[in-house]
Amino acid sequence: MALTLEKDYIDYFTNNREEFQESLLSEAQNVRGKIEEILLIGNIDLLSNAHKLVMYTIQGKDDELESFAKIEGVSWASHSLTLAFKLEWVQAIRRTIWKYLQEFDKLNQIDLDSDRFFNIERQINDRIDKFLNELFLSYSEYKDKLIESQRALVENLSVPIIPITATVCVLPLIGSIDTYRTDTIEEKVLMEISRLRIGTLVIDLSGIAQMETEVIEHMMKVIEGANMMGCECVITGLRPEIVRKVTSIGLNFESKAQTKATLQQALEDYLK
Repeated sequence: MALTLEKDYIDYFTNNREEFQESLLSEAQNVRGKIEEILLIGNIDLLSNAHKLVMYTIQGKDDELESFAKIEGVSWASHSLTLAFKLEWVQAIRRTIWKYLQEFDKLNQIDLDSDRFFNIERQINDRIDKFLNELFLSYSEYKDKLIESQRALVENLSVPIIPITATVCVLPLIGSIDTYRTDTIEEKVLMEISRLRIGTLVIDLSGIAQMETEVIEHMMKVIEGANMMGCECVITGLRPEIVRKVTSIGLNFESKAQTKATLQQALEDYLK
């Protein structure tokens, strides 16, 4: 439902658009200096969008307001613009709307009764709050999807299975390995064995300095799973620290996989 005197309000805000924008910028001092920067970063026209928000609010276009909020949320999230900055801007718009409604009533000598005032107050503030709520939800959903896609990319890069021949692949592991990463390794290894029909998987551990007991035990299970799928595993590059840890807990890689001193040695055997 649109506001009472909707057409008069629209004409007033439209005819005084430049003055409204200047008043708005004086309400949001932190925004004034970043108008051009944000336009360049994300092609986001803050002043034009502020006018659109005002028009949707006055006209009671709730569906358009919701759609606009979702678009704004994605735009701000995709360009890493902060929600605190956006909140300051929208609250400045809210204050400026009320300032101009008051000026309109004075100019037209309209004496608001309490019922009409509170009805207008509820409609305007409810719509702006709804806009903010939808914008925050849209922003958060986009960020969550972005984080998830980045996490999946990192996980994929952290388990780089490299084909060497039609049936031989290499899995070079570097950095630290925790239980979360071994879960990722297990999932990726078993999926790629099936997809690529890997007959031999060379797992190079020369880039791993330490392994905790639970990680070693999990890696053993990864090798067992690969063996069950008909894939032979070859372990290369075991460091003395890891060998000592493996033997101290009574395990033995050689019972489940071949071992070679270096990746180069293993590749020479399979590339002859």
